[in-house]
Amino acid sequence: MSRPARASVDDESATDPATTGPAASRPTRPGPLAALNPLAKLAAPLPAMIVVVFSRDLVLPLAFIAFALVVLLAGARLSAGLVTALVVGTPVAALVLGVSFGIWVDPSSVAGPEASVVLFGVGDWSFTLAAYLVGLATALRVLAVLMLSLIAGLTSTGTEFVRAAVQNLRVPYRVGYTALAALRFVPRFGHELEIIRAAHRVRGTVAGRGPIAAVRRAFGTAVPLLASAIRHAERVALAMDARAFGAHRTRTERHLMPWRAHDTVFVAAFVAASALIVWATRAF
Repeated sequence: MSRPARASVDDESATDPATTGPAASRPTRPGPLAALNPLAKLAAPLPAMIVVVFSRDLVLPLAFIAFALVVLLAGARLSAGLVTALVVGTPVAALVLGVSFGIWVDPSSVAGPEASVVLFGVGDWSFTLAAYLVGLATALRVLAVLMLSLIAGLTSTGTEFVRAAVQNLRVPYRVGYTALAALRFVPRFGHELEIIRAAHRVRGTVAGRGPIAAVRRAFGTAVPLLASAIRHAERVALAMDARAFGAHRTRTERHLMPWRAHDTVFVAAFVAASALIVWATRAF
């Protein structure tokens, strides 16, 4: 008696969020970075992120922000709005966050000639240039980590990360694809919530304004949303059982995410460039 064949994990109506629900179409992300393994785009900036977290100056995180921006603009074909948000929004966010973080700086913990330069004050409290520089350094570190993480985040999907982790890092597929199916519930619930609200508007049950009416509408959508979530969970569970999910230790894959030579070259080149930036900024 022959052993039953292992069903492919990409019978994906249950286990792959990219092929289910209202957002079933897989987004296309052209550009050189899209051809790389998602784990390579995640591993390459990781040493730079660690260095940035433990830095205390302004130049190092600023250099990594510029480096990450160059990599994104050269390796990913981003929309004009996203490019504008990155180029214009990043310095604006740094300036604003510098003030936000600087307000929490203890004035007694900073010294130097900048501590005597008062930018503004309220009563007995004063906001000095030294406090702003400390806050700006913190803001630049946060933005540098964010920009480095966008190299992977803007050029890969969550489905690709899970596939790469299952195939390359030997993460159990029961864990990876189950988590992926659970995460797919979030946009599904958003879609169902919009349908329920539209149905309430058609029936004229959204009358009234103010916080009491808002609470009443929230309770009115909670029960049908919960019922829809239970029905969807049952359908997903039945679909996964029908495809023998979890019956075998391994499963076949329709979409392969191998680690190729150019992934190793990218990681090595990125780490070398990061080391060069660290050396140059320390010398500066």
